Amino acid sequence: MEAILSNQCLALTGMLERGLGYSLRRSKKGRFFAHRSPKGFVPPDGHWRFIVLCAELAQNGLYISDIRVKREELKQALYEAHGFVAVSHLRLNEYNARDVLNLKMTFGL
Repeated sequence: MEAILSNQCLALTGMLERGLGYSLRRSKKGRFFAHRSPKGFVPPDGHWRFIVLCAELAQNGLYISDIRVKREELKQALYEAHGFVAVSHLRLNEYNARDVLNLKMTFGL
């Protein structure tokens, strides 16, 4: 998942919420991506909850303006979180923050 930062934010790295097992890291090209923490506990729904958290931050628009999540990554996150019905409805190649929040609301995730 890539987080696209807002114009007011130069960088946003590290853990956004304790206990999810994911954080944001800056790539060599200056883009920001989700990264699974190599140490510690990652709950089964941690990846999905991290994606939703970033989508909610994008809705606010202060730090993140949007996110990009490829279908395969979203499938994996939903599968791990037991969102099997939602997985079967994924059609797009890439999802943004609005799409993720619509999935969350539509399937009660």
